Amino acid sequence: MNNNLALVFPGQGSQKIGMLGDLAAQNSIVERTFAEASDVLGYDAWAMVQTGEQEAINLTERTQPILLTSSVAIWRLWQNKGGPMPAQMAGHSLGEWSALVCSEVLAFADAIKIVRARGAYMQDAVPVGVGAMAAILGVAYEVILDACDKVRQDEVVDAVNFNAPGQVVIAGSAAAVDRAIDVCKQAGAKRAMKLPVSAPFHTSLMQPAAENLTELVSSTDFSSPKIPILHNVHAKAETKPEAIKALMLEQIYKPVMWVDCIEGLRSNGAQIFVECGPGRVLNGLTKRIDRDLTSFSTDDVASLENALTSV
Repeated sequence: MNNNLALVFPGQGSQKIGMLGDLAAQNSIVERTFAEASDVLGYDAWAMVQTGEQEAINLTERTQPILLTSSVAIWRLWQNKGGPMPAQMAGHSLGEWSALVCSEVLAFADAIKIVRARGAYMQDAVPVGVGAMAAILGVAYEVILDACDKVRQDEVVDAVNFNAPGQVVIAGSAAAVDRAIDVCKQAGAKRAMKLPVSAPFHTSLMQPAAENLTELVSSTDFSSPKIPILHNVHAKAETKPEAIKALMLEQIYKPVMWVDCIEGLRSNGAQIFVECGPGRVLNGLTKRIDRDLTSFSTDDVASLENALTSV
């Protein structure tokens, strides 16, 4: 185990057609992992990711199992190539489920079933077009929180992803999000833009999704993590399976405290961060949070080899 190393797992937004193709061409473990997921899902997840349509993999019911599978495939490849065990883990939103699988809290097949249902329930909680999310860049947290308070008007709009200093995502009712965008722009935001997502994730509007998912999560076997995971809700580790289940349901309608997670990992000794999954979103956020931290991506052969030889 490398006490300086933390693995972080990406969430929705990192998916794209052709992802992991480079890795799969040289490592059969990638397609084997996708074959396991396909057996549970009832469709060819690898074909969808490689030759399908972007719109199809952007549907959250598909995005979530596909991204989970991608992260698990890279984790297996990391282990297969002798990569050091991290001392800690964290995952951004959906990515927290990837961390749970890789820390052996629950079986991969069980996680696929849960995140598929999670995606479906999250989409069903708010009809398409009724909710929205927006990224606000370049103003302090307090300005964004104040803007949401000013424009709420009996609707929901809240800061839901604290991704990095000067980079916060808000979500809620579409009209309230529009009003908050206008106030943030007036307050000096460098950018304030709607995100191409289908529901207002991590708001109180998602509580029905958590309620619907409760039975499936409750009936699934969870174990204590082999590697500590800092959770999105409070940026702390948890060892008790029942407490982890509760946090994973809360996470659906509570904000993602990502800055706190990265700072917590750092406080616990992490200096090197490896993004275990497709894309490089978390790599960028880590650098924005603390430029002294070293971060690596793993989503193609060159990046993975660089991470393996550098860590």
